[in-house]
Amino acid sequence: MTVTLGKITTVNVRTIWKHEAQDFTPWLYNHIQELSDALGIDLEVEDIEVPVGPYYADILAKDTGTGKYVVIENQLEKTDHDHLGQCLTYASVLDASTVIWIASNFTDEHKKALDWLNDHTSDELAFYGIKLELLKINESLPAANFNIISQPNDVVKQVTKRKDNSELSETRMTQLKFWEAFKQSLQKTGKITKLQTPRPQYWFDISLGKSGIHLSNTFNTNENVIGLRIYIGSKEVPKWLPYFEQHKTEIEKELGECLEWSPNSNAKDKVITLTKSFDLTDETKWQEPIQWLTDNTICFHKVFGKLVRNGRLHL
Repeated sequence: MTVTLGKITTVNVRTIWKHEAQDFTPWLYNHIQELSDALGIDLEVEDIEVPVGPYYADILAKDTGTGKYVVIENQLEKTDHDHLGQCLTYASVLDASTVIWIASNFTDEHKKALDWLNDHTSDELAFYGIKLELLKINESLPAANFNIISQPNDVVKQVTKRKDNSELSETRMTQLKFWEAFKQSLQKTGKITKLQTPRPQYWFDISLGKSGIHLSNTFNTNENVIGLRIYIGSKEVPKWLPYFEQHKTEIEKELGECLEWSPNSNAKDKVITLTKSFDLTDETKWQEPIQWLTDNTICFHKVFGKLVRNGRLHL
């Protein structure tokens, strides 16, 4: 049996983008979803060429899963010390939690610098080094490839976190264990790929692709209740709460559940919730609540994620 395959070749990025600010940054702005998919982070662009003193940050975005800022610095040449310094300066001034440095070639010392930052900073901060490549097969059009050469080391972060958590209260440790088990359960399904690192807190947020709106899972050991809530920040409430309410019948039909709409009417932020009681005091009985939360998280993510995508186009 003869198999004919194409040959992959690389194309100089300068043949497509002559100028970083005028050509590549606008292109990346319009193709931010491709970078999001490569990193496993839902990115939403806030602005481009953001002034920072006498300089300009190429792209300021938000991680819609956490609501925290992300600085993206582009370089169509080999990495240099100036751009490394700019990444750190922009991140500090703009209060960003994630730095994404894109370049056509990374030197060993700059890759090591990012690795060192990832290994020696808290899990609140993340540094990504992305090698920008243009690839083509035979005579095809070139396609952009975001090759991740440096990223947070989850193993190192987990060890550090365990040390930091050694003096946590019993409640906090229980929360952390539950979310770690829940994340593993979700990952096994393969339905939601962009998941945050579990933390010792009562909530576990999942992005819906829009900053100010997200899916938040809750774990209340005091009342033995777990739940899901669609969180709508105060700035988004005037547009998005009525939009969701217009689709209430459709939402509840698809979920097969009756939801609680805006239970705390006096709060500026609004939530749409579903809760259920379980015995959470015994870890050996967690399988059932974790499975319930996993199944409903997938349904919520599908139903509300679709509505958010449609709403962004029409609202």
